Amino acid sequence: MSQAELAVRAPRLTWTFGLLRSELVTTFRRWRTLALLGVLAAVPILVGIAVKVETRDGSSVGRGNGGGGGPAFIAEITNNGLFLVFTALAATLPFFLPMAIGVVAGDAIAGEASGGTLRYLLVAPAGRTRLLLTKYATVMAFCVVATLVVALSALTVGALLFPLGDLTTISGTQISFAEGLGRALLIALVVAASLVGIAALGLFVSTMTSSGIAAMATTVGLLITVQILDQIPQLHALQPYFFSHYWLSFADLMREPVYWDDLVKNLGLQALYAAVFGSAAWARFTAKDITA
Repeated sequence: MSQAELAVRAPRLTWTFGLLRSELVTTFRRWRTLALLGVLAAVPILVGIAVKVETRDGSSVGRGNGGGGGPAFIAEITNNGLFLVFTALAATLPFFLPMAIGVVAGDAIAGEASGGTLRYLLVAPAGRTRLLLTKYATVMAFCVVATLVVALSALTVGALLFPLGDLTTISGTQISFAEGLGRALLIALVVAASLVGIAALGLFVSTMTSSGIAAMATTVGLLITVQILDQIPQLHALQPYFFSHYWLSFADLMREPVYWDDLVKNLGLQALYAAVFGSAAWARFTAKDITA
């Protein structure tokens, strides 16, 4: 490769990282983003206080129907505050976390168009594909940050209000607190990965309109619709293909040994949604007339 080619490639690489850094800073400085993270951080606080108040007389939180979901976790919080992390993730994953992702993803392209800045971004040497990938990378970074905010808030509240120590898994075996922390981190990463599908869907919707509010509302509306359809027994044949169907499979990481079947199905389904709607977003955005 000639020095001229290297000179051309170097600025392009520098521009790519500069664009990503700019997108990350812009996204996480917005009041809307900070408000979403604040709401997510408040959920574990409310859950922890509610459990503490309910059990202040020595009674225990009622168990649900089992199965390793939120109810089974919430019954263990008084014994070990680390279970508040799992409970908070189970409580926020069905709606709060994906809603926040839907808002950020839906605004990614449409927000630039409605604000009149999309055309100026494309005048710079970004290119539509590079800009779209940068937007998606920013949304994915928000997925990770949002999930970690919930987990860290829950861990802090759990440590303040409840005892910490060795954990009893769903299977009834004991693991050390250090291993429990490791599994909590792994669960948080799995939850973040579970949002890949809704992120790609939101980005696709964002390329379909020039209104940021419309894109955000449509993405959240689709989320609610899929969640409702996933609860209708007559649609059981279709439900395994809904992006939200295996979201709570992260609880299987608290089994001994870990039950991988639903976890693998969940991650594979998210990858499929990301590929399909990511490709659709690229096809739409690269062929779209930019007027704003």
